Parts: sequence; C-alpha cells; structure tokens
Amino acid sequence: QVQSVESGGGLVQAGDSLRLSCVYSGPSFDMYAMAWFRHAPGKDREFVAAISWNSARTEYADSVKGRFTISRDNAKNAVYLQMNALKLDDTAVYYCARGRGSGSSLYYEDHWYDTWGQGTQVTVSS
Repeated sequence: QVQSVESGGGLVQAGDSLRLSCVYSGPSFDMYAMAWFRHAPGKDREFVAAISWNSARTEYADSVKGRFTISRDNAKNAVYLQMNALKLDDTAVYYCARGRGSGSSLYYEDHWYDTWGQGTQVTVSS
C-alpha cells in the first residue's frame, strides 16, 4: 500500500526549531511534487509548502516564508520541512502529501494532492 509517513513533531517553545520528515513508500517518488499542509483545531487545513520533483521550485505560504524550508532527498524517498522561529500559531498537525499533477506544478489547494500521511503533531508553547 502506497503511503506517506510523517515524523519529527513534538512540543517546543516559541522561537525553537523542528525538522519534520516524510517518507513515501510508493514507486517513482522522484516524479512527483510533494507538499506539506497543516491542520489546526477550529481551522481549515492549510497549505504550508511545496517542492517540485527535482527541487528546482518551491512555494511557501506567506505565514511561513523566511522561517520554514522544504527540501527533499529522492534517493531516500523523503521530503523534509525545517521549521525555525516557531510561533504559537504554528501549532497544528502537519501532513505531507503527493502531488497529483505534473511533478513541476505546485498548487496551494489540497485537492491537487493525495497519499496523505497520518500527520505529526507540532505544539508550540509560550
């Protein structure tokens, strides 16, 4: 069964850093764009960052630009999210997902992605 498995979440203080990892279990990982989304209580799931198949293109939500960095290692079927200067508003369950379109196309809407993982909880305290 093709799936994505996230890890690396935890409880941190505001200003700290975390690095999330996502390992994709299916074939042809290097053909797909990958993305991170997050879902906070009482809010809709929101786009965080996306990366093209060859890492040539990245996109970020305005709320995380300059603080978060998405990267990937195609040899390891993995995508990462380095999160620095964490804020209370970053508290959420973080999910990775596989792009459904071209590996070069990056979208902000979640319907363009599938193979969602189970998520990893990130909690930022003051």
